[in-house]
Amino acid sequence: MAKISAALVKQLREMTDSPMMECKKALVEADGDIDKAVDVLRKMGLAKAVKRAGRETNEGTIGVWVSDDTKLGAMVELTCETDFVGTNAKFKAFALDLAKVVAENDPADLDAFKACPMGQGTVESELTEIIHVIGENMKINRFVRVTADNGALGTYTHHDGKHADIVTFSFSKPETASADAFKTYAHDVAMQVIASNPVSAVREDVPADVVEHEKGIYKAQAAESGKPEAIQEKIAMGKLEKFYKENVLTEQVFVKDSDKTIDSLTKEVSKEVGDDIKVVTFARFNFGE
Repeated sequence: MAKISAALVKQLREMTDSPMMECKKALVEADGDIDKAVDVLRKMGLAKAVKRAGRETNEGTIGVWVSDDTKLGAMVELTCETDFVGTNAKFKAFALDLAKVVAENDPADLDAFKACPMGQGTVESELTEIIHVIGENMKINRFVRVTADNGALGTYTHHDGKHADIVTFSFSKPETASADAFKTYAHDVAMQVIASNPVSAVREDVPADVVEHEKGIYKAQAAESGKPEAIQEKIAMGKLEKFYKENVLTEQVFVKDSDKTIDSLTKEVSKEVGDDIKVVTFARFNFGE
């Protein structure tokens, strides 16, 4: 049997991030062959991951990745057991890497995502590996992929990593995406999505069932007033208009300047960069929703 030196154990630990004692056991089993020892550790990791699979994962983070040209992006919600791990740099970097895999592979569902190539294997095998390394159960909860063929994407991630979004903008000039004024504006609009939690980007995209539900409530409230039916309708429509202004992104008051709406801010920046910018839509993840 080959002699297992401390230096070899240290080398394997640095390669795999596994505990020192597990590295030594793996090297003993592999008779000192470091490549075989890596395989042993991977198998050990799979066994431990299976044992951890039943544990609750109520903490975690949201990973957001956007391409350099800001035309392709993705978000992934990755869960774990404790807040300590949820804020761990390695865990957060893994969530970011997962988002990049989503963007580049466009998986149809979670099973397809887990089968995507990643690192030395697949998303599923890399997930198993990091479960082994960090020592907590983890799950990919959901993901979304976003494109901006005729414009660019803007993103915002809250400092706690539990609220993030990607906003899609359209415009006609390619150089608009790199303009400082647009970059600041795109970040501010993305921040608005998290701060004000709008229902949709534009009025036309508010789901019909939501509109009907709100109208029903407002009409019932107006009926209580005892006023003529025509007046009741006006009261209900006035309240619906207020609902739009509070819940449609482009109509909301800008959180950083109450004298502006997102729509007026958009027109202001459009004029500054010499292009017709429009807010198209957004994807938002609030952790645990």
